[in-house]
Amino acid sequence: MAAMNPTPDSLAHLRTLTRQFARERNWAPFHTPKNLAMALSVEVAELVEHFQWLPTGADAELDDDARLGIRHELADVLLYLVQLADRTGVDLHAAALEKMALNAAKYPADPSAGLPAKR
Repeated sequence: MAAMNPTPDSLAHLRTLTRQFARERNWAPFHTPKNLAMALSVEVAELVEHFQWLPTGADAELDDDARLGIRHELADVLLYLVQLADRTGVDLHAAALEKMALNAAKYPADPSAGLPAKR
C-alpha cells in the first residue's frame, strides 16, 4: 500500500512544513525537546498576555486587532507543539484521542455536568 500524503489541514502536513522550515534555516540542532518545550511555554505566555487583566466577560468582546494577535499566538503555540511532538516521537492525534478517552472516564458527563472543580 502506498504511503498517504498528508492533507493540507492535517497535523502531519504541519509537521512536514515545520521540519522543512527548520531544515532550510539549519535550526534542527537547536530544536531539542528542552528548547522546544521552553519556546512553547514562552508562546503560551504571549497568548495569555492578550487576556491578562481583562474584566470578566471582556474576552468575548475582543476587537479585530486583538483577535488577530490571539490567532497568531495560537498558531505559534500549535507550531511549537507539533515540533515538540515530532522530536519526542509523539503522535499528537493519537495522544489527544487517548487523553479524551481518559478524561471521559475520569469525568463522566452526568456527575461532572456544570462542575468546574477537578477531581
